[in-house]
Amino acid sequence: MAVDRDEYSGRKKFFRRKRRPCMFCLGKAKIDYKNADFLQRFLSERGKIVPRRVTGTCAKHQRKVARAIKRARELALLPYAVD
Repeated sequence: MAVDRDEYSGRKKFFRRKRRPCMFCLGKAKIDYKNADFLQRFLSERGKIVPRRVTGTCAKHQRKVARAIKRARELALLPYAVD
């Protein structure tokens, strides 16, 4: 098994992928606390909010998504925890 190694130090080379642009920045989706089905995509199977490195959202919109999820939980549109 061949491994790409740096010529000088002998360490493995790591390549960074380009991040996909945030779907909210592109204008394809709108954050709304009343749209529980859409917000469900940003929750894990245990009901926790998924981090932005997994969802691919930017920091600004991740904060808005988290705020919308918390508001939907208060209004009983989304569960706090899943059994």
